[in-house]
Amino acid sequence: MGLLSSLFGGKSSEEKQTATQEDKNFDTLKYDGIRARNIHQLPYAIKCFENAIRLKEEPETMMLLANAYLQTDATDNARTILDRLVEIQPERSENQLALARVCYLQADYKSMDTACQNAIKLDENNATAYYMAAQAFRGLQNPIQAIVMLTKATVLNENYLEAYLLRAEVLWDMRQANDSLEDIERVLSIHPENEDALLLKGKIQAALGDKDAAFKAFDQVLENNPFNENAYLLKGELDIELKELDAAIENYTEAIELMPENARLYQERGRARLLKGDKEGSIEDMKKAISLDPEKENLINGNFQNFEAPASPL
Repeated sequence: MGLLSSLFGGKSSEEKQTATQEDKNFDTLKYDGIRARNIHQLPYAIKCFENAIRLKEEPETMMLLANAYLQTDATDNARTILDRLVEIQPERSENQLALARVCYLQADYKSMDTACQNAIKLDENNATAYYMAAQAFRGLQNPIQAIVMLTKATVLNENYLEAYLLRAEVLWDMRQANDSLEDIERVLSIHPENEDALLLKGKIQAALGDKDAAFKAFDQVLENNPFNENAYLLKGELDIELKELDAAIENYTEAIELMPENARLYQERGRARLLKGDKEGSIEDMKKAISLDPEKENLINGNFQNFEAPASPL
């Protein structure tokens, strides 16, 4: 039998035992890694998954490793694993989209688009693939193609809130206010308390001159979530634009009471105080902003000129 095995390429018992042991080792490492991940021991989970795929490049374990890398902000490592996964299993659209998500985190929009187009070729009815392709086109400064992709996504999924909202943002980037508001209203008809939609609606209404509608949108966000930083920033910015400096200061003070460690709020209140002529109060807020976020010392010059120009939060 040994001669026949060698002649016809059969594995020896020793080779079979080695392969069996490697399979056992792989399974032990993989499931130890899963258990470690489940109890949030990610460094140990990563070691287990890394050693497992050295024994066998099994797609499920490679995806587990990529996700563990992402959870520990090791984005480049995740990209390496997913690039390899797509090489050995290119026919699965979920692999292509996983790679696209990592490309998005890396702002590699060209590679993201390639992965999304591959996913679309594999499944033309995958609304998520069109949505992510739109994100890539937006990153590539191609708003028209982004809108095309988002329209396809909403045709496939009429209740795709994220797609309507992203299309509203792209349309507003192009200053197509009416079309943008139409998509926003679609989002709000499905989810009336969607904070991102309400903030964008308020921002557009403010730009169109309907200040009351803008304040109403910002206040609606704060009624549902009093810790929404952007709502306070946009509301205060609008107060300053209207020369309602006391209202702006009151708005920022209210926000600071809820979020006392937020450097941006102190910076914006300092700007409002400076515009009102309260240089001493402005200096206090500047110092507090810098103590909370030392990088702001490079953003705020000694003459407080940076306070005088509004910084849009969105």
